[in-house]
Amino acid sequence: MTTVRPVLRHIVGETLRALRLRRRLTLREVSGAARVSLGYLSEVERGRKEPSSELLAAICGALGVELSDLFGEVSNRLRREEKVLAAVAIGRVAAMPGAGSARLTPAPTVDGGTGPRVRALPHVAA
Repeated sequence: MTTVRPVLRHIVGETLRALRLRRRLTLREVSGAARVSLGYLSEVERGRKEPSSELLAAICGALGVELSDLFGEVSNRLRREEKVLAAVAIGRVAAMPGAGSARLTPAPTVDGGTGPRVRALPHVAA
């Protein structure tokens, strides 16, 4: 069985999007302030592109946050995702499809308690 690991660029992108939305900024506003194309910033937020450290610094500047704050949030999200994946891998919980790591339920069994556990991987929005 292969181990599923969170992809860092997805978590960075999700965190950047969350920071932007918390500040009620549009992609256009952030891309202009960071001097990066709107399309590329969108790709970064969706986890399709891996931004350089210079680009991350520019985006953080446009968002009005410190790079260390971004990395702190990314680290916290990554830690949560890893814990969820570890719990799913050993069959302790089954993730609810579409709920990400926010909601977990005990893993159901096929025959009411004595059979094999049914497991699902968490949905990670892209």
